[in-house]
Amino acid sequence: MALLEAKTKSTLTTDVFGVGKYGVSEFTIETSSDSSSPPKPLFIVSPTSQGKYPVVLFLHGFCLVNKFYTSLLKHVSSHGYILVASQLYLPPCIASGSEEIDYAAAVTNWLAEGLLQQQLPTNVQPDLDKLVLAGHSRGGKAAFALALGLAKTSLKFSLLIGVDPVAGASKCKICQVKPIILTNVPKSFDLKLPVAVIGTGLGPTPRYLLSSCAPNGVNHKEFFNESKPPRCHFVTSDYGHMDMLDDDLGGLLGLAANCSCTNGKGPRDSMRKCVGGIMVAFIRAYFEGDGKDLRAIVKDPEIAPVKLDSVEFDEE
Repeated sequence: MALLEAKTKSTLTTDVFGVGKYGVSEFTIETSSDSSSPPKPLFIVSPTSQGKYPVVLFLHGFCLVNKFYTSLLKHVSSHGYILVASQLYLPPCIASGSEEIDYAAAVTNWLAEGLLQQQLPTNVQPDLDKLVLAGHSRGGKAAFALALGLAKTSLKFSLLIGVDPVAGASKCKICQVKPIILTNVPKSFDLKLPVAVIGTGLGPTPRYLLSSCAPNGVNHKEFFNESKPPRCHFVTSDYGHMDMLDDDLGGLLGLAANCSCTNGKGPRDSMRKCVGGIMVAFIRAYFEGDGKDLRAIVKDPEIAPVKLDSVEFDEE
């Protein structure tokens, strides 16, 4: 039965845009000389109730900090998921595209044993047989590259989520972050897992005299076009590339993040609820085998906290 085919008659409502039923805790694991230390610093948000939970590995955007996504990560975690946000490099140092993917692979490999050894809340266990790979901006591109096998991992990803993924400064190939993965050929990605792409309507709009943060030709539209079914695509038309970040970022990096891209005029909290809710609905559909939440959003985008355009779901 298709995921979006209704099993029973139901109204088009969903709880994914609100805070979930689980309380959450957050903590940081730094790198050290200890053999159990992760290869890169990690910010982890986990449910506190006893249970075994799927894991979401989240890759940050260009020159951003993993804790900038705290509110978004807590929203997703409150619905029953362990969020692991790696800090692949520390600005102002910038990793090359290939290094970024290698670092993400190293963190993935560490999860197999390292996450089990860390002090997750009492009686909380990670279910690494249900592992989601997600990323924002250039981190979204790195997530696609890792899922395409550009770096080997000991764990298998079950789902892939791109949050306004971007491959470079322009469609020009020499301007793109290497390795280049976009082919401009529809359904060319050799991905054997379901894909969700969440884009922003204002991402391609330049701010001041700066280039746009998510240029046409290398942004969410092309990542969705090159993905094979099952795939889904949502565009938050009135919001920008950084609007899923926290409100108060602080510091020079936070100031740069807030000023570098065109932002929406609505509250970021609504944007975070929308992005987080779509992530939860997508994960639920495939891990729990019931697509009612995803179906509700696809069939009636107006239930989302922000305006959604270009809602697409392609199962075949």
